[in-house]
Amino acid sequence: METILIIEDNPTMLRGLRDNFEFKGYKVITASDGQLGLDAAIKSMPDLILLDIMLPKVNGYEVCHLLREKKLEIPIIMLTAKSAESDVVLGLNLGADDYVTKPFSIKELLARAEALLRRRGKPEPDLYRFGDFTLDVRTQILVRDGNKITLSPKEFKVLHLLVKKQGTVLTRDEILSAAFGRAHFVSAGNIDSFINSIRRRIEPDLNNPRFIHTIGAEEYKFEPM
Repeated sequence: METILIIEDNPTMLRGLRDNFEFKGYKVITASDGQLGLDAAIKSMPDLILLDIMLPKVNGYEVCHLLREKKLEIPIIMLTAKSAESDVVLGLNLGADDYVTKPFSIKELLARAEALLRRRGKPEPDLYRFGDFTLDVRTQILVRDGNKITLSPKEFKVLHLLVKKQGTVLTRDEILSAAFGRAHFVSAGNIDSFINSIRRRIEPDLNNPRFIHTIGAEEYKFEPM
């Protein structure tokens, strides 16, 4: 599970950001001033930092500068009400990776965060294991106790994505976009069919799924328990 450090002194903004990132499956650490944020970043080494600029004690520019001075290459997205070009340039020159001006769309911020995490991400493993199953990404084969389980190419793409994003809640549209790139021969409605077909192959009890959980009306989450 990837960890996000949010350094923000506005309690309402901090709570909203925390809730949204936790809902997407991230572990979230928070800090309400620059010094606490700097200490948390050094101690916890998060995968991504959301950094407000106007902070008590140590401002966001200084936090960014000090982290880069310590050779910490954690991706940083700066959050600020400032939008002047000089402010943007200063933040980027100090080592920020991206810059979002308040008010912003939470969906856009999540997308930017995910893009940075993918760019930084570790190489994907060839094998994923869950329960008695092994998913071989290289050969696109699902095996249980040495026996191959037949999946169509589309079903494999959906299962691969769910396993890769385990612990993260994904909408049908997100699964469609990530697995198929909005290909014309697959629709959001098809995703439910793929999920149901995969469940029939891996779930011991369809009425009480162990691995693929339905969240709300049209969202799914994979748990490798």
